Amino acid sequence: MNHTRHYTVEQANAALGWVREQLDRLRSAERAFVDDDARAALAEAATTNGGGTPGRVVSEAFLDLNATAADFQQMDIVVRDVGRGLVDFPALREGREVYLCWEDGEDEVSHWHELDGGYGGRRKL
Repeated sequence: MNHTRHYTVEQANAALGWVREQLDRLRSAERAFVDDDARAALAEAATTNGGGTPGRVVSEAFLDLNATAADFQQMDIVVRDVGRGLVDFPALREGREVYLCWEDGEDEVSHWHELDGGYGGRRKL
């Protein structure tokens, strides 16, 4: 087994509110982390004061990305694509480990795939 925790469809669906909130946090942090203005100001200020406010924006975004990724890891939920909101919940199906697959915009978890199947291997539950 690759995962220590396994979700039922009901448990995965119950977690979707939390997953959506965490995806929003990841997206927000990602935007701040790659913000061109903040990065340019950071590069310009770094030689004189360690970055100041721009450095704080980028470092806070990094810390938020890191903390949110750790939260997903603690829940044993795999984020495949932040932008698309594609996540996998480890599950057991017919005695073997699989992923329940959900994409942001879907009302509920309604697909699954083999561990190595990826999005292209999605099947209806």
